[in-house]
Amino acid sequence: MFPILHTERLELRELTSSDGQALLDCFSNPEVLRHYGQQPLTSLVQVQQIIQNFANNFALKRGIKWGIALKDQEGIIGTIGFQEWSIEHRRAEISYALVPEYWGKGYAQEAVKRAISYGFEEMDLVRIGAIVFKENEASNLLLQKIGFDQEGLLKKYMHQNNVPHDTYIYSLIK
Repeated sequence: MFPILHTERLELRELTSSDGQALLDCFSNPEVLRHYGQQPLTSLVQVQQIIQNFANNFALKRGIKWGIALKDQEGIIGTIGFQEWSIEHRRAEISYALVPEYWGKGYAQEAVKRAISYGFEEMDLVRIGAIVFKENEASNLLLQKIGFDQEGLLKKYMHQNNVPHDTYIYSLIK
């Protein structure tokens, strides 16, 4: 059964087909994708396939992706989740994105803290990693504030709009 997580202001819940337009709006926004390492989504058909891929990854215990919703409000304001989940090695990588109108309000920190707690307590992770564009000041500060250690620099590790970017690699160890 897919876990629903709660914080003071947020609900982290399974993504469904009804979230398609919100996901398309988020992941076609150049501001959101500026430091994400992903090509823009272009259609609802593409989004529905991605939602199905998230469900399949969860069923196969390869990853989990939640929609971030404000409590008592329809729709989602972003996503958060773990990918590269290895049960054997007890590790996963976290990623998250919010639509710009919700930036700077503490929602990302609230969601990340709750997901991390779930990862350590329920998924039995020992290591949670993150890979962040060097230029992404907000995410770099957020992860450091939460307690992630910056382990190194991966040169030209990710491409955005066919431009290579250096990324920092972070970890949080249980």
